[in-house]
Order: sequence, then C-alpha cells, then structure tokens
Amino acid sequence: MDTLIPYDSLAKDTLETILDDIVSRDGTDYGDYELSAEQKRQQALKALTSGTAVLLFDTESETIKMVPKDTLSHYDFS
Repeated sequence: MDTLIPYDSLAKDTLETILDDIVSRDGTDYGDYELSAEQKRQQALKALTSGTAVLLFDTESETIKMVPKDTLSHYDFS
C-alpha cells in the first residue's frame, strides 16, 4: 500500500534529504547527458512544485518514491 506525501508539508531539510536520496538511486535516468546532483535535485523539486510529480511512501519497502502524478491510478491507496 502507498501513502501520498504532500511535499509542502515536509520541513525543508527533510525534503532535501528525500530528494537527495531519490536522485542518487541507481537506475535513475536523466537522458543523454549527465547532470550534477544539484541539477537533478532542482529538476525533481520543480516537478513537485509544478504538480507533475508526487511523493509516495511505499509501506512494503518503507521507501519514498517520486512518481508522475498522471500514474497515480496504478498505485494501491486502499
């Protein structure tokens, strides 16, 4: 089961830690060019603030992931 986490309810330091974790995970693909960790973090924050992405807490794996908002119907919120 997944739980939606409003990014704007998080303390600034907590959000930065979560974004650092997300952008540093293996398998994260940003296209044909390499971005710095700061650029990746800014891209992720922009996606959250624009509403195109959301943060989800996965209760099974106990991890937070960022997913496109238009894919929420694929997740279990029951």
